[in-house]
Amino acid sequence: MANQKKENSSKKNPCKVITGVVRFSYLYATMPHASDETQTPKYSVSLIIPKTDTETVSAINAAVEAAISEGKSKLCGKGKTLPPRQLLKLPLRDGDLEREDDPVYAGAFFLNASSPNKPGIVGADCKPIMDESEIYSGMYGRASITFFAFNKSGNRGIAAGLNNLMKCRDGERLAGGASAEEDFAEFAEETVAGESTASAADDQVLSDGEPPF
Repeated sequence: MANQKKENSSKKNPCKVITGVVRFSYLYATMPHASDETQTPKYSVSLIIPKTDTETVSAINAAVEAAISEGKSKLCGKGKTLPPRQLLKLPLRDGDLEREDDPVYAGAFFLNASSPNKPGIVGADCKPIMDESEIYSGMYGRASITFFAFNKSGNRGIAAGLNNLMKCRDGERLAGGASAEEDFAEFAEETVAGESTASAADDQVLSDGEPPF
C-alpha cells in the first residue's frame, strides 16, 4: 500500500520526490533564515544523501529532468534552445568534491531545498512534532521536495522547493550544537549526590528543629 501511494504521488507530479532516510544539515525548519540582509528569509535545509541510496539519487535525477522539461521556456529565455547542461545550475552536488574537508559529507551527495512557507514536520509515527527542541541539524529523516526551473539575474537552472519533513531518528548535532542532556551529562551523578546530601540535611533539620550549622 505504501509503495502504491508513493507511485501514485510521483505520477501526479514528476517533479516531486520523497527521499529515503537522509541527514539534515543547516536546518531552518522552525524559523526562516537569511544569510544576509539582502535576502528574503526562508525555511531551508541541506539534505545529505548517501551515495549508496541509489533509489533516492535516481528519483532526484528523474525529477530534475522532468523540471527541465516542464521549465524549458523559462530556461531558454529569449533563445529557442536549452542552454548546455554545464551552464545550468543543478541541485544535486557531490560532497566528496565540494565538501572534501568535511567528513559529514564524505560518500554523499547533497542538495539545498528552501521555501517561504513553513514545512510540516512529523515524527516516524507521522504525528506532528510539537517540541521544537527535537528538530535540529544532524538528525535523520525523509524530505518531501519539488524541483522547479528558475531564470534570474543571469542564473538559470533547477532548484528544490521544500515541502515537508519527517524525523526518523536522532543523530549527532552539527554546527557545534548540543542538547541540554549532552552539555550537562558529566554533572548528572554529581547533582544526584548533591540532592542526596541536601535531602539528608533536610531530614536532620526536621529531627533537630534547627539547621545543622
